[in-house]
Amino acid sequence: MRPLESFNTHSRGFSLIEVMVALVVLSIGLLGVAKMEALSLSSTTVASMRSLAAIQASSLAASMHENRGYWTKADPSSATIKAQGATVTVTAGAPLLAASLAAPPNCNVWATPCSVADTAAFDLQQWANALQGLLPNDTATIACNGLTPIACTVNITWSENAVAVNAQAAAAANSAAQFQLPSYTLYVEP
Repeated sequence: MRPLESFNTHSRGFSLIEVMVALVVLSIGLLGVAKMEALSLSSTTVASMRSLAAIQASSLAASMHENRGYWTKADPSSATIKAQGATVTVTAGAPLLAASLAAPPNCNVWATPCSVADTAAFDLQQWANALQGLLPNDTATIACNGLTPIACTVNITWSENAVAVNAQAAAAANSAAQFQLPSYTLYVEP
């Protein structure tokens, strides 16, 4: 039999210090993974909002195509329409649309037919309500030219929050207001 002291000098294995160093290295790696997961979640949210803006702009374009009786006539020529939250206002041109927006029509009722201007006002109001529910602090501007055929641009802006990877990216995001107020523009020819 060997004496106990000679057995201990030849034993192999990990010491407590080696195990603690391995745990520290592992926890630093896990913190990096957690930060990357937060960043990917933020990026997914940003991409989701941008997709919703594109879908909503396409939805309004479809309504404009459906109601060509209004959008291809003289009333929307050189018009500017603003939707902020659920409020839709005509800021330039489009007197028929402005009158329809002043007394919002209910075009859901089959018994009461709506004029083309009333239908446009109803569509814009419904669209603004849907947009308000999807994007935070939304503002939309529909600007139509005075040419024939009439073409309009739909511009949607909203606010979004971003998660930065490091301190430099956080400082850049705080100084770049255009990143936090993105916009989506769609050209529509009804």
